[in-house]
Amino acid sequence: MVLFPNEFVLSRSLKKTLRTKIFSTRVDTAFSTVIKACAAPRRSGPDTWLNERMIEAYEALHLIGYGHCVETYCADQLVGGLYGLQLGQVFFGESMFSLQTDASKVALSRLVDECKIRDIELIDCQLASNHLASLGAREVSRSAFVDYLNRYARRIASGIWANASG
Repeated sequence: MVLFPNEFVLSRSLKKTLRTKIFSTRVDTAFSTVIKACAAPRRSGPDTWLNERMIEAYEALHLIGYGHCVETYCADQLVGGLYGLQLGQVFFGESMFSLQTDASKVALSRLVDECKIRDIELIDCQLASNHLASLGAREVSRSAFVDYLNRYARRIASGIWANASG
């Protein structure tokens, strides 16, 4: 499942949530905290695949500029976020978490904005879900995905990820 940033669907309810300004977002200011929150056991199932060695590997990728996160805050408390890797004009979304309704969707909305700024053409969502489809993501065939990677992963995206608030 992939999401083209220009095809992101901002639902009426998400627009309303964003207008209330209850949440703020930041980019790349708490990578370790976000990935560890994503690794925490879920109410709905077993532990995630993120073990300590994987977390260390992603943190190393973050330090050299490939790993990025978007954090969602409410009253200066981290309540949601996502992280992934950027290669060329592709952002590979790895995981997200939410401790409050809409917090992860707010992070995704900010990610889409950041992708547009940086000329990132494709967000790899990995797993198909009705939730992601409602936000504009779509399933593509393996061959189409490989074509997209050949087209976009080798290109240099514009813009540097910086510790930014919004």
